Amino acid sequence: MVEIVIGTALAAIGAGLAVGLAGLGSGIGQGIAAAGSVGAVAEDPDMFARGIIFTALPETQAIYGFLIAILLLVFSGIMNPSLTLNVSQGIIAVGAGAAIGFAGLGSGMGQGITASSAVGAVVEEPDMFARGIIFTALSETQAIYGFLIAILLMVFAKILGG
Repeated sequence: MVEIVIGTALAAIGAGLAVGLAGLGSGIGQGIAAAGSVGAVAEDPDMFARGIIFTALPETQAIYGFLIAILLLVFSGIMNPSLTLNVSQGIIAVGAGAAIGFAGLGSGMGQGITASSAVGAVVEEPDMFARGIIFTALSETQAIYGFLIAILLMVFAKILGG
C-alpha cells in the first residue's frame, strides 16, 4: 500500500514540474517578446496585431506542460482513485514531467528572445514578418522533443494506456 501512495505522490511531483517549469519558460519568453512588441508599437502603432502574434508564440510551451500535467493527474490516481502507480512508474512520471518542464523552460525563453528580435525587425522591414515567424517557431522544436519524450515515457511505463 505504501508503494502505491509513493508512486502517486511522485506523479504529482512530475505534474508540478511539467506545468511549473514549462510555464516559467513561457512566462519569461512572453515577457521578453512583449517588451520588444511594446517598443515596436511605440514606433509604429500599426504593429499592435503583429506584436500580439509574436508575444503569443511562447505560450505553446506552457500548453505542452499543462497537457502532460493533466495526463499525469488523470492516469496516476490523483483524479481517479481507481488507478494507482507503483514507485517505478512514479519515478518515470517525474522524468516525464521533467522532460517537458525543462525543454519548455529553455524553449520558451529562447522563443521569446527570438520573437522580440523578430518584431523589431518587422518594424524596420515589414516584409520580415513571415521570416520572423519562421525563426521564432524554430525554438519550438525543443519543447516538442520534450513533449514527445514525456508521452513515450508514460506509454512505455504503462501510465497511459496501461
